[in-house]
Amino acid sequence: MPSDSVAAVSAFVEGAPPGELGDVIAVNEPTLLDSVTPAFQKYNEEQLTTTKLPGSSQNVLISTYNSLEDGRYYDKASDVQPYVVDSEHNDLITSLLKSLSAHSTEHYPSATYTVCPHPSTNTIALLLVSNKYSPSNFWNGRYRSTYLFTPSSHTLTGTIHVDVHYYEDGNVRLTTTKKVPEIRLSDNGDAGAGSSSAALLAAEVLRKIAGVEREYQEELNKGFMRLSEGEFKGLRRQLPVTRQKVEWEKIGGYRTGKQLTDKKKSIDETDDLKLEQS
Repeated sequence: MPSDSVAAVSAFVEGAPPGELGDVIAVNEPTLLDSVTPAFQKYNEEQLTTTKLPGSSQNVLISTYNSLEDGRYYDKASDVQPYVVDSEHNDLITSLLKSLSAHSTEHYPSATYTVCPHPSTNTIALLLVSNKYSPSNFWNGRYRSTYLFTPSSHTLTGTIHVDVHYYEDGNVRLTTTKKVPEIRLSDNGDAGAGSSSAALLAAEVLRKIAGVEREYQEELNKGFMRLSEGEFKGLRRQLPVTRQKVEWEKIGGYRTGKQLTDKKKSIDETDDLKLEQS
């Protein structure tokens, strides 16, 4: 398979809008898709793709943080197949999962989330993804957030992604990313001092996350207002000079009307000329 073809298809796969990966796959040859398996894995892990467990209605998400060998993943909240998470912060992970569940229920009712240790960086990852698909109305959207909490320093960093695709009579896509700078938490709770202290620390972590996301939502709202009142308005008139919206399906009738108007104007001018001559 030519390398340029593989690179092109991989780019299409990795850049697929939320909920539309199947549409991207449908227009490519099956033999070509077999050669871009790494692109599918990258897409699924970066987009925090959700899937249902066998024999269950529960969704779990896929990421680099809960990845095992041979394309397998684990989820602490599920119990389909036992998996022991080897971490010195098990109490804190359990408390963070409980607090994240409450946060998700309040702000993202349809979200999927998980909490898992990341041994290579000595951090704990808090992952959340919320998808909203409405293909009948020609739009799909995805919100995803990744936070890394470092128990040893009580610091929190993160990244928030918003991706919305609108494609009715056009093709508009909004992709935005917010890097959350390091936030230092108080040392009132000790991650290794028992479940009670872990619960207090987990609650504070989620309070910080809620504050960050609230501020980001306000930033997005202000940004939309600026686009609506500024850049979009500058692209073209909101209404034509007639101050009425153009019904494009009747554009042929508009042309006919203009011709009749021009003809009437010509007749009126001829009549005025005759009156002046008489």
